[in-house]
Amino acid sequence: MTVYFIGAGPGAADLITVRGAKLLGSCPVCLYAGSIMPGDLLALCPPDAKVVDTGPLNLDQIIDELVAAERAGVDVARLHSGDPSIYSALAEQCRRLDELGIGYEIVPGVPAFAAVAAALGRELTVPGVAQTVTLSRVATLSTAMPEGEDLRTLSAPGATLVLHLAAAQIDNIVPQLLDGGYRPETPCAVVAFASWPQEIVLRGTLADIAEKMHAAAVTKTAVIVIGDVLAAEGFSDSYLYSSDRRRGATH
Repeated sequence: MTVYFIGAGPGAADLITVRGAKLLGSCPVCLYAGSIMPGDLLALCPPDAKVVDTGPLNLDQIIDELVAAERAGVDVARLHSGDPSIYSALAEQCRRLDELGIGYEIVPGVPAFAAVAAALGRELTVPGVAQTVTLSRVATLSTAMPEGEDLRTLSAPGATLVLHLAAAQIDNIVPQLLDGGYRPETPCAVVAFASWPQEIVLRGTLADIAEKMHAAAVTKTAVIVIGDVLAAEGFSDSYLYSSDRRRGATH
């Protein structure tokens, strides 16, 4: 018996990986979070599969479902939105399974920030503009940020910053970013429900992005991107495909 932690991708059912789709179609048990998982993705489950919405469950109850499957000797598809490596509560589940001696495998998925970049039609690293992408979030009542990971510190380099789980706090976020390494005219974009049919794309600057988010009623299931790459023009071509490199390769 194996628990497969499957990255379901950002939302669109066809953005799950081939490996993830095959496993989802073969597991007799599927656990998923209903509030952030599109229903059409569950159509890949076997017709007679036990499908459990973990949205209303606590960690103990989720582990109980996995233990029950282990006793029945059946594999479990544990779906996580995006990629399980970030903001998925994967670590705490794996820790419990390690203690119980239950085997598991992690199947990568398309992360939300990649779907956001695609929706914006932008590369997050551009030669001469930014070669660093910082993925982060903000503190909430339930989850504090570690020391040294405050927004002022993270924004100091002025590189590309991607914020998850932060849309509801945009009014508090903007002043902190302006105190760090960004300017009022720094390009900013927000994508809500990336790859879903109801996808919303907002573009602006740090000076006006909060107003645009309020007007569009974007408060959750959104990713915020800040950085000059969003409006990069006139940058140098990369060396990877340059004619100089090609000529040098022939000698």
